[in-house]
Amino acid sequence: MDRVVIVSGGGTGIGRAAARRFAEDGDRVLLVGRREAVLRQTAEELTAEGAVRGGIGTLAADLTGPEGAQRVRDEAGARYGRVDVLVGSAGGNVKYASGGKEPPGGLAGVAWQWRSDFESNVLTAVLLAEALTDLLQAPGRRVVLLSSIAAYRGSGTGSYAASKAALHPYVYELAGRLGPHGATVNAVAPGFVEATGFFGGRMPQERREALAAQTVTGRTGTPEDVAETVFWLASPGAAQVTGQIVQINGGARYGN
Repeated sequence: MDRVVIVSGGGTGIGRAAARRFAEDGDRVLLVGRREAVLRQTAEELTAEGAVRGGIGTLAADLTGPEGAQRVRDEAGARYGRVDVLVGSAGGNVKYASGGKEPPGGLAGVAWQWRSDFESNVLTAVLLAEALTDLLQAPGRRVVLLSSIAAYRGSGTGSYAASKAALHPYVYELAGRLGPHGATVNAVAPGFVEATGFFGGRMPQERREALAAQTVTGRTGTPEDVAETVFWLASPGAAQVTGQIVQINGGARYGN
């Protein structure tokens, strides 16, 4: 295809895998994230792999604030003149993304964790989608946001799970707004996915095996598993699929 695809959080993990999948199909992909060096490295690596047919661009922007989201809107309009697909993959669990930095103690720490997870997982998705809404109001446009199995089962901290669950009603509402224009809005909710850096390299082997045992497929997920589902949801074949949360967890939804 020859679509313009924006992937937030596109420098690593699931976002990177999704970007690769679209680029392989000939789409023009814009990687968006906070770390410019990571985005450029990913673009260079994918190009070197021969995974790029449509071209990969990069844009560093902090999507937790309106200025960053507006910057993406302005740049996308100037560079491409349109946006066909938005993949909202930016986010993470502040518990694992703090780089070992100790959070504040007491209630200040609770407020910091909840606010940080909300900004990282909700604002990054909502602000970017809202900034691009005018470009997404057309037949064939697609929005796919990244939720998590934690939205159904909890995450041990509450704040991460709650922030991912907050995306679900937003998906329903945005699907209702964009549907009359011929666009679709969905989310995917992966279970445990390896090779993403989500746990900051602190996943004990025993815990990994326990998570794999919760599935009925007998294995943990991969970024490519999620990327393929995201790609399908953005395809013409999924034109009648909207307002849905698609779980990708090997049957672990009701695991322990």
